[in-house]
Amino acid sequence: MQVVFSGLRKSERVDLEAVETLVRRSMHRAGATMLGRLLSEPAAPTDRPSCGCGHRARYHDTRARQLLTMLGPVEFQRGYYLCPHCHQGQSPRDRELDVEGTGFSPGVRRMMAAVGSETSFEQGREQLELLAGLEVTSKSVERQSEAIGADIEAGDRKEIRRAKQLELPEVCTLAVPVFYIEMDGTGIPVTVKERAGRAGKTEGQPARTREVKLGCVFTQTTTDEDGRPIRDPDSTSYVAALETAEEFGLRLYTEAWRRGWSGARQKAVLGDGAVWIWNLAEQHFPGAIQIVDLYHARQHIWELAAKLFPNDERTRKRWAALCVDRLDTGKIEALVKILRQLRPDSDKLAQDVDNDADYFERNAERMRYPKFRAQGLFVGSGVVEAGCRTVVGKRLKCSGIFWTVRGANAILALRCCRLSSRFEDYGESRSRAA
Repeated sequence: MQVVFSGLRKSERVDLEAVETLVRRSMHRAGATMLGRLLSEPAAPTDRPSCGCGHRARYHDTRARQLLTMLGPVEFQRGYYLCPHCHQGQSPRDRELDVEGTGFSPGVRRMMAAVGSETSFEQGREQLELLAGLEVTSKSVERQSEAIGADIEAGDRKEIRRAKQLELPEVCTLAVPVFYIEMDGTGIPVTVKERAGRAGKTEGQPARTREVKLGCVFTQTTTDEDGRPIRDPDSTSYVAALETAEEFGLRLYTEAWRRGWSGARQKAVLGDGAVWIWNLAEQHFPGAIQIVDLYHARQHIWELAAKLFPNDERTRKRWAALCVDRLDTGKIEALVKILRQLRPDSDKLAQDVDNDADYFERNAERMRYPKFRAQGLFVGSGVVEAGCRTVVGKRLKCSGIFWTVRGANAILALRCCRLSSRFEDYGESRSRAA
């Protein structure tokens, strides 16, 4: 305060931002000093901790430890123990405080994970310096973000293994009228090593991306005055990973069970026409109503119309409107008949027509949209498509960034945890485990 008042006397004005920064820095230093005293252990404790070799370690001396906390650098004293059998040393206080093997406090690590999950690691470093007054390296932000993400992923895999062995806990949640599951896939840029030997979307071209599989779970308890479904606020949770469809199916099944799938009165699975989605729906969610995203199905029609009538806009719109009407009214057999009667000039276009006819024919029962609407159900998979942009694209499709599978899965686990409102639960579980 002497510095502030001295500056005020000299210039007769207050630089508020400078004062704010100075006061924050001073209060952090005072808090760090107090925290260091609080964390310091008394000399020569009587407890003898266990060693990894099976023997008991003995108190050796008290040693200083440097730690970066939310208040800044802190130094504290803690007991150091030495095993007389294997001569390995340890400080149980580090384990108790959850700082074993790291120079960052749990709070700082969570802050780094939070910024690292939202933006590039360099921008995260800048945000920590600006917003919290903490000076860390971008590499530290990367390592801590991926470490926490990997820890979250390890916990998820543990739950998945239990689900695979049918060791499912009782879920104490209120039964909801309608429970939804949506699935989709979206590509992210990966390193050359991670895409080596993989075929790309274009025939004869190597892959440039790997597909992240994303699933979301949400509930519905009401409809609006027009009978249209309303998603329950804050009910959406996400799972995502770079993995096979088989592995992802177990991941999504575990999340659905955790959210109360078994107690829902009505269940629905939504997605586009990808075969893997409906294979997983049949395997893990039998009995659920299966619905192909209406807007994806409409897109098939309009894209085919553009190929059939590239130079005749009027005919293109009239033909597409006819087909869309058959689709929207659930008359899929009539739509397939229209497609089967087409006789395109080129073999390539004929193949495209056959593929679309097969697509509608294969998914006919999943396209009875009037029936689904009468039940007050969603007919679009907009939630998971938005998730592809927010959960995956916003962070993992940034320009110039190429991911390893390990790094991508760690950040995906971290983002899903945060966007599913479980990050605080994760922090509490870490604290209890320590």
